[in-house]
Amino acid sequence: MSQHHVVIGAGPVGRHVAALLAERGDRVTVATRSGRDTGLEAVGHVALDASDVEALTRATEGAAVLYNCANPGNYTQWEQTWPPLAASLLTAAERTGAVYAITGNLYPYGPVDGPMRPDLPDAATDHKGILRARLWADALAAHDAGRVRAVEVRASDYVGRGIGENGHITRVLPAALQGKAVSMVGRTDLPHTFTDVLDVARMLVAAAEDPSSHGRTWMVPSNAPRSQQQALTEVLAAAGKPPVTVRRLPAGMLRAMGIVSPMMREIAQMSYQWTAPYVVDDTETRAHFGIEPTPWDEVCRRTADGV
Repeated sequence: MSQHHVVIGAGPVGRHVAALLAERGDRVTVATRSGRDTGLEAVGHVALDASDVEALTRATEGAAVLYNCANPGNYTQWEQTWPPLAASLLTAAERTGAVYAITGNLYPYGPVDGPMRPDLPDAATDHKGILRARLWADALAAHDAGRVRAVEVRASDYVGRGIGENGHITRVLPAALQGKAVSMVGRTDLPHTFTDVLDVARMLVAAAEDPSSHGRTWMVPSNAPRSQQQALTEVLAAAGKPPVTVRRLPAGMLRAMGIVSPMMREIAQMSYQWTAPYVVDDTETRAHFGIEPTPWDEVCRRTADGV
């Protein structure tokens, strides 16, 4: 039976979620501040400030799932933007009975020693990681109290189609495709997990529809880790292009730039992700859901094609 789904955000995750749901015949409404059209057939669009809980509740009435695919891009505004937005989403899900499916990230863990698993504590010390951990803690508390059904999926750095400058690989890919040297943050030779945005969407939909998965976080299935340089080289190869020179942008330089640039200061706080191995353990997810990541060669083609 066709169901109604409300997707907040039309970025790469929201667009992929909407496409997956529409392709199987469900009714989908994508809500953004501007109401911009994603170009997806059979998908509705509405202009909506998702932090307006009354408007969001009206839009979510009768929906089976409320997908939080929002991604406020300006780190310097997170403390102002995220709390009212997340509170509105959680309240709307509670009022309407929709499952609350959250697109998370790895920030809540902070620096780690070894692979990241869902059973690790949220132990971040930077304000962005602490904030994202608190937002999940609020949703989990509501779930445990029986007020809402909530689940969060967490992914590493995105690759795939439609990422643009939001991805560490895709940020430098246009120049690399022209044969130009590029600069990448931190160590470029360390193992790092990259997650296809399509797999994030697949996992989010699967988790929303599996009641046994609610009330916890899950890692999105991802391919074996690669270094930044290796990942970029393999994406270039998928486009029939040769490797390029990859320069290292040291974390210390980011911190120095942060003295005059608030945004660079925020990015520098996350540089630990690129100065040590940063690897996801998705064993539990694969066993529970039977979901495997998109094959890496296909991921590389999708990434190259999406520029």
